[in-house]
Amino acid sequence: MSISRTIHFVSFINLKKRNAGCYSSPFSGVGAEFFPLGILPDHSGLVLHEAGFVAQNNWWNFPNTLSPFWRLYYNFKKGHKVVFRNFEKELTPEHMVLIPDHQLFDSVGTRPVPHFWVTFSLASRLDIHQEIPIILTPERYELDIIRKITALFNDTANCLDRKKTYNMCIALLNIVLCRKEIRWQTNDSPMIEKASHFIEQNYTSAISIRETARKSGMSYTAFIRAFRRYQGVKPVRFLMQVRTRQAADLLVNTNLPIEDVAEKTGFPNRAYLSRVFKKITGTSPALFRKTHSPS
Repeated sequence: MSISRTIHFVSFINLKKRNAGCYSSPFSGVGAEFFPLGILPDHSGLVLHEAGFVAQNNWWNFPNTLSPFWRLYYNFKKGHKVVFRNFEKELTPEHMVLIPDHQLFDSVGTRPVPHFWVTFSLASRLDIHQEIPIILTPERYELDIIRKITALFNDTANCLDRKKTYNMCIALLNIVLCRKEIRWQTNDSPMIEKASHFIEQNYTSAISIRETARKSGMSYTAFIRAFRRYQGVKPVRFLMQVRTRQAADLLVNTNLPIEDVAEKTGFPNRAYLSRVFKKITGTSPALFRKTHSPS
């Protein structure tokens, strides 16, 4: 093996070690990091978390991904795919793939292909009837922007100009999210948005959905219906997703016993955490920790 090939091989071994994937955090350890979760969108309605490009990404295996932010994927060659419970989509040069927040899927790929991604948050909500994931045929001007962004990353995935990368990613997202193929909710519901924020901020407490409905000025039945129309899931399911996401973060990033993880994330006990966690992610908390904890 030549010296250049050896350096190239070692660099991607290091990339694999750095790449923790994006689960509860939008930062993978490989891309250019911008704003963390919790930052409110500006007038654009967008918060850019991370952008990245790996010229020869030969390891892209992240099972049971469930995250509170959006993703945009584009691959310049075939070789990777995203797998949902009842659907899978290969990433190809013919399509961009948009995955909204709170969607459970697996990232699968071992072939070395050029891989581009962006993670971000949105103030707007999708129409409940929008098909997910969102598959888009890229326009020429969108591909031009993607190529200009990827040119700002070197062979070891380091960003060479953060300001340009940020501005061009915001431009790309504003163009893509205006595509006519994407259906948005036309009537915002500030009361449901407020209730959603209340749940996300108080997930460790014993939240009463009926009391949350009352504080929103709605009957229980109307609240359930409006919440599902706005968020795509019922309030109890939304609460379980938030708790599961936080539990996943503690499982991977701390050494807390699973009993303590349950207590800190609003679950009454380990058994209940395990039951809900497996229902949402498809795996047990113990196996999730074993699979995703840093070695």
